[in-house]
Amino acid sequence: MSVPPHHSRVPDGIKDLIVFIDRDDIPVLTHAAVAHAQFETIHPFPDGNGRNGRALLHAMLRNTRLTRNVTVPISAGLLADTDAYFAALDAYRAGDPAAIVPKLADAAFLAIANSRQLVAELHEIRGGWTDQVTARRDAAVWRIADLVVRHPVVNAAMLADGLGIAAPNVYRSVRPLDDAGIVVGSANRQRDRVWRAPQVLAALDAFAVRAGRRTLPTS
Repeated sequence: MSVPPHHSRVPDGIKDLIVFIDRDDIPVLTHAAVAHAQFETIHPFPDGNGRNGRALLHAMLRNTRLTRNVTVPISAGLLADTDAYFAALDAYRAGDPAAIVPKLADAAFLAIANSRQLVAELHEIRGGWTDQVTARRDAAVWRIADLVVRHPVVNAAMLADGLGIAAPNVYRSVRPLDDAGIVVGSANRQRDRVWRAPQVLAALDAFAVRAGRRTLPTS
């Protein structure tokens, strides 16, 4: 079990880490891996250091635009094999950063494969809806379908604001999706009803389960 620095050394450690994070002369994944390991070594908080350290990791990847529109679940890949992850951190603290960098790279490739699988599944789900609903190409129902792929739980206010549909027309526009079972409305609410898209939620659940595995299926 590692012992964090004495509390009097934490402020200077964080300042040094910030200077390191501001550098732009290090390959992105190496930079993020070392910054993450150093944050975990400083261990500045009584609790939540792991979560904050992984959030820092994702923030650095987003800041360098290695990730752009979504958060690729690299942190989940790190935790898929906790023994190897903690061993890499211990090696870093002993003066050898070599282990934490490939560990992060492996987690990144697993996360990318997982995310691509999710995107493919969502495209397949959305394509299937076209065969289940009959409506004009310019009907509002299709814009609602596109939105619930991105936000699988919506209410009337969200649909009205996000799509520019008058509130009284929302229920009528959603009805074809509701009738086809593509979305399921809350049974006990007549006003400000909430709808969920079960297929999309199931795909997201499967994505989360895969994120916790050490490897992804090849088929």
